[in-house]
Amino acid sequence: MSTKNRISAKKAIRKLTGHISFGEMLLSFRQAQELTQVEMAEKLDISKQDLCNIEKGRKLVSVERAVSFAKDLKMPAKSFAKYVLQDQLQKAGLKGEVEIIDVA
Repeated sequence: MSTKNRISAKKAIRKLTGHISFGEMLLSFRQAQELTQVEMAEKLDISKQDLCNIEKGRKLVSVERAVSFAKDLKMPAKSFAKYVLQDQLQKAGLKGEVEIIDVA
């Protein structure tokens, strides 16, 4: 599949589903792993209440904390950082999409 087709597919999916927040992504990961909130909170070294607030979007986390969560879950840190930065843009009322690219 070409890059152009992937970008078009990504835009089409976003039109249908809207922005996926960091909390929604974390919730989806937890459910896919069949973990309870207590089990996931223990993996992340946070309280169940903090996890609940993050999943519901009532609490935003910093990029540093998101990277720490990614390491705890053995997931790509840049993906977690991207979701958090996207949430911060949306909260500020700015339209756009965050893209993290490698630099030399």
